[in-house]
Amino acid sequence: MEKTREIAVSQMRKSVEKLGSSTESYGDTSLMRFLIARSMDPEKAAKMFVQWQKWRAEFVPNGFIPDSEVQDELETRKIYLQSLTKEGYPVLIVKASKHFPAKDQLQFKKFVVHLLDKTIASSFKGREIGNEKLIGILDLQQITYRNIDARGLITGFQFLQAYYPERLAKLYILHMPRFFVSVWRMVSRFLEKATMEKIVIVSNEEERTNFIKEIGEESLPEEYGGQAMLVALQDVTLPQLEV
Repeated sequence: MEKTREIAVSQMRKSVEKLGSSTESYGDTSLMRFLIARSMDPEKAAKMFVQWQKWRAEFVPNGFIPDSEVQDELETRKIYLQSLTKEGYPVLIVKASKHFPAKDQLQFKKFVVHLLDKTIASSFKGREIGNEKLIGILDLQQITYRNIDARGLITGFQFLQAYYPERLAKLYILHMPRFFVSVWRMVSRFLEKATMEKIVIVSNEEERTNFIKEIGEESLPEEYGGQAMLVALQDVTLPQLEV
């Protein structure tokens, strides 16, 4: 199995060079994420990797999106970044009742990149290895029709799938109201099979118990059955993301 992976990574590196780009700055672990996302097909993985490189260079030229560029989205304090689970995954919590569809779509897209980059960076132990993942919690408690943003959800998932392959370990959806089921059905059409398999809609006591167990009480805020305090995304400081 290990030999097969080595061959696939080697073939992918050659394919990236044929496409006029380079993998020199990236370790095998980073490239494996693209290979897994493209069913271990070196050519498809190389194409995805080059598209990611081009997007990253154009959309995130400084390497990260600073708070100052997404201030409107941060002000709502709807995103929380918790400490790592026992497996080393950072926990990203979205309180949908504090979210409203964005008037500025470009800023919203930058915000998606900002929160994903910051969440992944929070799991670095000294430096990036390349296979870091995150656990997401989408809390739909107390949402109203004004909070519904199918476009925003689709954008978030599309960014994850196209530009953050194999970064999502699991996504838990909590407190889904009946009126949101049709919205979720529509959003689901835009999700790849591999993404859908990582999503758990917590709807009974057994699923809730598993959810608490997987994340761990130390990382999970009290309101979700843990012992931690909620920490807003902007209150988490990471040296590697400071100007």
